[in-house]
Amino acid sequence: MPRDPAGLVRSRPQPAISIDYAGSTLPALPGQSIAAALWAAGVLSWRTTRDGRRPRGAFCGIGVCFDCLITVNGRPNQRACLVPARDGDTVTPQEGHGRADLAR
Repeated sequence: MPRDPAGLVRSRPQPAISIDYAGSTLPALPGQSIAAALWAAGVLSWRTTRDGRRPRGAFCGIGVCFDCLITVNGRPNQRACLVPARDGDTVTPQEGHGRADLAR
């Protein structure tokens, strides 16, 4: 039996997928969160606060703090640390709290 982590769990890694982030194509792994895909690509901030336009990205990583809000496929206020990346997703930075788009 293989003694590496993938072998121990009988993992069969899938090919990478891609997401579009602000006009750039970024790779992601199947099952990887959008936050993890952005981190892996060197993107550490994808939202600005409404007061002061301060940069925000992932903070807690478990969906509690809401610092990682992002717009995914036109839907604002998605927690990037909880949303799995799907092939072809369009991800855009979010300014402020994103409530202006909720009227749709």
